[in-house]
Amino acid sequence: MSTEGGTKAVVAALSANLGIAVLKFAAFVLTRSSSLLAEAIHSLADSGNQVLLLLGGRRAQREATAEHPFGYGRERYIYAFLVSIVLFSVGGLFALYEAYHKLHHVLEHPHDLGQLDGRWWWAPVVVLVGAIVMEGFSFRTAIAEANHTRGAVSWTQFVRRAKAPELPVVLLEDAAALIGLVFALLGVGFSLITGLGVFDAIGTALIGLLLVAVAVVLSIETRSLLLGESAAPEVRSRIATAIEGTDGVNRIIHMKTLHLGPDELLVGAKIAVEPTEAAVDVAAAIDRAEAAVRAVAPSARVIYLEPDIDRRR
Repeated sequence: MSTEGGTKAVVAALSANLGIAVLKFAAFVLTRSSSLLAEAIHSLADSGNQVLLLLGGRRAQREATAEHPFGYGRERYIYAFLVSIVLFSVGGLFALYEAYHKLHHVLEHPHDLGQLDGRWWWAPVVVLVGAIVMEGFSFRTAIAEANHTRGAVSWTQFVRRAKAPELPVVLLEDAAALIGLVFALLGVGFSLITGLGVFDAIGTALIGLLLVAVAVVLSIETRSLLLGESAAPEVRSRIATAIEGTDGVNRIIHMKTLHLGPDELLVGAKIAVEPTEAAVDVAAAIDRAEAAVRAVAPSARVIYLEPDIDRRR
């Protein structure tokens, strides 16, 4: 579910961003608004990010090899981390640079709006309103797909605890895009109303700061996934209950879990078994415990159970 929903949200975001980027670039050519240029680069960067997410999802499906015995599931985390770098550099830093360049110009020529006050003054308003509508459609798709797996947790918890990176990335990108469009619309609007280009520069700077902040949040979350996260507490609890409820298993001595990818979980546990001399009985108990784990946690693809005697008895 997480993979399918994530792919659908990514494709919707890619389609919206490509169309929005074309409109913004066309409006920038007509008006020379720095806010529109920053937003156009932002949409172009988002489109590239969605391509990276799709590529990461495709490469993660490769079969395990002798060199990579646990498969390539973490490729999705690597490409999600690359998204945060692109968003920070191509989106955020470029917008901040453009804001500085624009502000330097308007301080020398405060009433120079470029072509904003010419015959194309309406173009940025129409484009930005249309972009808000298209981006809102993409955001709604991402929210609908996320609700399939979010459960009762808050949106903040969902972004922080999700093991599949695509939906949190698209949600944050779309939210940032909508807020950035509002900043651009306000900057262009106030510039048209007051005749002062400084508002366009301020809107551009706000877009840059917003993108940098979102990129930092994404990098922190994907870094944690790259380092390796355990299963969610409720999943660990279900696994422990399943193992200890298995006939022939007395208790868990210790257990560790690790996500090899969003949909692949490694489970390693040392379990106390009945003090029997028959190896076949131990093997049967381990087989039953593995089946019980997979029943409550289907993502547990790799399971290692080390038997031991419950010496407390």
